[in-house]
Amino acid sequence: MWSCTRPAANYVGRVLPLFPRPSRLLISLLATLLLGAPALATPDKWAADIDQFTAADAAQPPAAGGVVFVGSSSIRLWSSLAGDFPGVPVITRGFGGSEMADSAFYADRIVIPYKPRLVVVYAGENDIAAGKSPETVLADFRAFRAKVHAALPATKIIYLSCKESPSRARVREQVRAANRLIAADCATDPRCTFVDVATPLNDAAGGYRPELFREDQLHLLPAGYAIWTRVLAPYLQP
Repeated sequence: MWSCTRPAANYVGRVLPLFPRPSRLLISLLATLLLGAPALATPDKWAADIDQFTAADAAQPPAAGGVVFVGSSSIRLWSSLAGDFPGVPVITRGFGGSEMADSAFYADRIVIPYKPRLVVVYAGENDIAAGKSPETVLADFRAFRAKVHAALPATKIIYLSCKESPSRARVREQVRAANRLIAADCATDPRCTFVDVATPLNDAAGGYRPELFREDQLHLLPAGYAIWTRVLAPYLQP
């Protein structure tokens, strides 16, 4: 009976296995399938939200030269935003649950067409909570501002720091690290300003102030937005 390792007639002294050894590439591919590939940005999930914005724009186009607020639910839920900054023509383009990469992906539809003089972006907190590294958030922010400035080189960008939400205490240090990285990045470009809206939400000892947050301890109450308004107002003047 033939064994699985019996030498072939023309290969004296060599043993040929019945099943060839898998290549390193094959092993890597199998490991990826078994362990799961890294999560990628999925901007398609926001297509309906973006379509609503563009439909509204078609019905009533915003005037050029305004201030666009873009980002995640902290922008979307800022219901008093227009009234908080009287005399400032604001355009609100927040879509809840989104990440920095999503704002970068859709900038050509919900930022650039308005030709704003200023863009205020709040994004990155959801990214960290989803497991992205501070370095990834920085890279996505760089992609956002590169895309905006490629089309609108004179437009200024304000990055609102990620807040330290009580419900996300487990990633507080990562949030702070992302803020430090983006603050340093903004310091390299005079068209970009980092505004710290996280520290003013904490108490004198750096602890949380739950009374500024909704029941979910993630989204702000009007009292929290009032603090953001006070901090941000000086930066919105022409």
